Amino acid sequence: MKRLLDVLREDLGLTGTKEGCGEGECGSCSVRMNGVLVNSCLVPILQANSARIETVEGLAIDAELHPLQKAFLECGGAQCGICTPGMLMAATHLLAHNPHPSIEEIREGLAGNLCRCTGFIKIFESVISAAAMKGLETHAR
Repeated sequence: MKRLLDVLREDLGLTGTKEGCGEGECGSCSVRMNGVLVNSCLVPILQANSARIETVEGLAIDAELHPLQKAFLECGGAQCGICTPGMLMAATHLLAHNPHPSIEEIREGLAGNLCRCTGFIKIFESVISAAAMKGLETHAR
């Protein structure tokens, strides 16, 4: 009866995925399951059986930060860190489907993720910056 979030954090030691609300409202626990963005706090672990799960830990390749991670650092998109993993996963999902989104498409793509520290502008700027970086395609999975 465990949730995917609990198995990731407690059993696998993948603590990058955060629990914010525990009700699927904040997006802090966002991961990709079989290429679909999901709130891991709402996924019973049995539903994830045999699924491909992508967490924030998987964004960097061979210790090289993903362009989104670099952009969040450079543009100030990361604040307290609670929403950052979910924002990164939602932005990764968005850019995988739309490599050059407009600001409106970024707003829509990140709409399920809440941040209490920023006005979202630095987060949006981070996504725009990452979309413009060379190497984004090489980090696509």
